[in-house]
Amino acid sequence: MKNCLGLIILLLFIFSACATHFHLDFLGKSKIQEVVLMESPQKEKLLVVDLTGTIQSIKSPGLLNREGDPVSSIYYRLKRASEDPLVKGIILRLDTPGGEATASDIIYHEILMFKEKTGIPVVALMMGVAASGGYYVASACDYIIAHPTTITGSIGVIAIIPNFNKIMSRLGIKVNVIKSGRMKDAGSPFREMSFEEKAYFQSLIDAMYENFLQVVYQNRKEKLSMEAIQSLADGRVYIAQKALDLKLIDEIGYFESALKKTLDLAKITDADVVAYSYYPQRKTNIYASSASNNSSLKLEIKGLDQVIPNLKPGIYYLWLPTLEQE
Repeated sequence: MKNCLGLIILLLFIFSACATHFHLDFLGKSKIQEVVLMESPQKEKLLVVDLTGTIQSIKSPGLLNREGDPVSSIYYRLKRASEDPLVKGIILRLDTPGGEATASDIIYHEILMFKEKTGIPVVALMMGVAASGGYYVASACDYIIAHPTTITGSIGVIAIIPNFNKIMSRLGIKVNVIKSGRMKDAGSPFREMSFEEKAYFQSLIDAMYENFLQVVYQNRKEKLSMEAIQSLADGRVYIAQKALDLKLIDEIGYFESALKKTLDLAKITDADVVAYSYYPQRKTNIYASSASNNSSLKLEIKGLDQVIPNLKPGIYYLWLPTLEQE
């Protein structure tokens, strides 16, 4: 038993010492590579860019995650595409419940800037979920296609402000706060929130909600009035057919639909379909995982069992159906 324990400790030590080498060399080259997903007789390219998991400005944990955070991952791909004269269109594939408001807005802004700079069309292809911040990002695209079973919508804002007051009281823990003004510790997790603080945070939420509505309106105004957007933007999600009926999306289809539309907007007849990946051996076809940001969203609030692995206190464009309230 002791020998086994010693061997385990030794292996852990060796693995820890070689972690950097393993990270860089075990899976091959450390630099991102262009991978051909579908070949054509033409030299032009259409680039597939994946936005997967919670949209955030921090890197998802994991030794093998080379991609960094979603914001930098998308930014890098758009920049590289803008420097390649053979890239004629982008398919932005979305499978995300949304995430941080600022991170979602940055990606939205970068897509608009990319289109303005290059004139290259960007088509959104919604996968399983493209809700809240996912829909916010999709709004920047020239055309939005959803799979028949896609969940989208959830236009709205949510603030996540945990409260540990009851738990700390049970444990006999008290926190002393010295502050410069009465609102300096507004939203503190160590005490109950006052009515004034609730109104204050609601005003922030309302302002960011108006921003979300304006983003949708600016990109869908040919099909939707502001009144129509306000009536459907109560935070609920919609299945693809309902989203199409409400004119939140332009079409229901599959990858072939997105490919055809992107070719049409790019005014070309055919092109190689490519992706940029650190995992070229995994990225073998249009449905292979990008391995770029596979973080899942978990939020459980049950007494001492506080598990919030991917979220921090803040304001989010996020579909959060697992949030439990007393």
